Amino acid sequence: MRFLLYNIRYGTGSGKGFHRPLPLAGHFRRNGANLHNIAGFIREKQPDIVGLVEVDAGSMLAGRRNQVEYLADEVGHYHCHQLKYRTESWLARIPVFKKQGNAFLTRDAIRNEKFHYFSHGMKRLVIELELDSVVVFLVHLSLKFRHRSHQIHDLYDLVRQVDKPKIVAGDFNVFWGDREINLFLAATGLKSAGPEGTVTFPSRRPRRQLDFILHSPEIRITGFEAPRVQHSDHLPLVCDFDLGSPSGGG
Repeated sequence: MRFLLYNIRYGTGSGKGFHRPLPLAGHFRRNGANLHNIAGFIREKQPDIVGLVEVDAGSMLAGRRNQVEYLADEVGHYHCHQLKYRTESWLARIPVFKKQGNAFLTRDAIRNEKFHYFSHGMKRLVIELELDSVVVFLVHLSLKFRHRSHQIHDLYDLVRQVDKPKIVAGDFNVFWGDREINLFLAATGLKSAGPEGTVTFPSRRPRRQLDFILHSPEIRITGFEAPRVQHSDHLPLVCDFDLGSPSGGG
């Protein structure tokens, strides 16, 4: 199977011109052409499962178009998505923010989906996706270390309840380095699918490893890459895996 993880930055693109003429100006430009490029990239990689971080479910900035539905139609996959702020959050009442979320696209039918929320932070959503042979968690952790520590603890509680082979993936925002992720790996018994130091941010000149695909030992990794495409400020991760004997790689 092939799993593709991509923080698409709401389809707004990347590059030096993103912050011109004003900081964050790129968020207010039309993103249809770039979203088309993202769809083409996903089709090219032919993934069985896609985890999308930072998608727009139809705000005015996305031209009222649900990006998840558009990408699912373009790729020919099933989909599920959820907004990343709890309904009682003040962010859920702001026109643009209340359409921001994360999503899955899947080649096979979805058996079950659950939406969890962390106890701390602004971005609290965890999507738990169950397919026939694997459960996948998708996260986007807080920028604040204190909130992120609470979220990682909550994520540990969710992961340990699952008996099936599992993948935990997303933008972990571990700006404090490997120690944050290594403690989580030690506690859960999960392994990192990619080589140590697979930097993904910023895409133009990657320096930080923020995006991870983690897996339980019975999942065998057969391929891994971080394609150098610049449709977002993050690089995507592409992971090929089989369900078999425990893998010894890191």
